[in-house]
Amino acid sequence: MDPAELASVHEAAAEVLETVPQIDTLICNAAIAQVPSQKLTKDGFESQLGTNHYGYFVLCGVLFDRIEESKGRAVVMASLGYKMGIRTIQFDDMKWDKNYSANPVYSQSKLAQMMFAYELQDRVKQTSKNIEVYVCHPGASVTSLITTSDGLVTRNEFYLMSLSPMVQSADEGAYPEVMCATKNGLEQRALYGPTGRMEWVGAVGKGTLEAFAYDNAVMAKLWSRSEKETGFSWSL
Repeated sequence: MDPAELASVHEAAAEVLETVPQIDTLICNAAIAQVPSQKLTKDGFESQLGTNHYGYFVLCGVLFDRIEESKGRAVVMASLGYKMGIRTIQFDDMKWDKNYSANPVYSQSKLAQMMFAYELQDRVKQTSKNIEVYVCHPGASVTSLITTSDGLVTRNEFYLMSLSPMVQSADEGAYPEVMCATKNGLEQRALYGPTGRMEWVGAVGKGTLEAFAYDNAVMAKLWSRSEKETGFSWSL
C-alpha cells in the first residue's frame, strides 16, 4: 500500500477486509519527511500531508468497524517534529504554494496526524463504539526515514547526528508503538515516547504533549477538511 495514493489505500483496505477476519491493532507508521521542495501526490495533495495524514485518515476510516469488532486499537506514530512548525493547520494554503519550507510542512503533517487521532478519540467517546486510539513517537531514532529524504543536506545532518549518543536504534524507536499496541491501562489523550534526554532517547513512557495539538476547534475543522479533500466520510 502506498499511503500517498488514495486509490492504493482503498485497494489495500478492501483486500484486508476480504482476507483478515480480525484486526486487533492498526499501526499507522509509514511516513515521509523533509521533502526539500513542494511536491504533490497523484491526488493533488502536498506530498507530506497526503502521505502522513490523508492516507491514514482514509485507511482508519475504512477499517474502523473491523477494528471495533475486536475492541481493538489504532496507533498513530507521530513525531516530536509536530512542534517545529507553525503549531496549527494552515487551512488557507494546505499545499504550501506560498513560502514552502521542508521543516514546517513536515511539522504540519505530523500535527495533522495527531489532531486526527485526538479528534477520533473524542468522536468515539460520543458513541457506543469500543476502540482505543493512541499517539506515540520514536524519539530520535536511526531509521530510513531521513536517509531516503530527497534533501542531501538533511541526509548529511542526520548522518552526523546518528553518530552521537543523542540518538537510538530503530528497534528502540519502535518500542513506543509496540507499547501502545499491547499495554493495558494507557491514557489516550497523551503522547508516548522516550522519556530520557530531550525525550529523544530512553525508557518509554508518557511524555510532554503541547496543548495546541488538541485544540478542539482546529481538530474539528481539520476533520471536516480531510473528509472533503479525500472524498471519504466517516460513519461515526
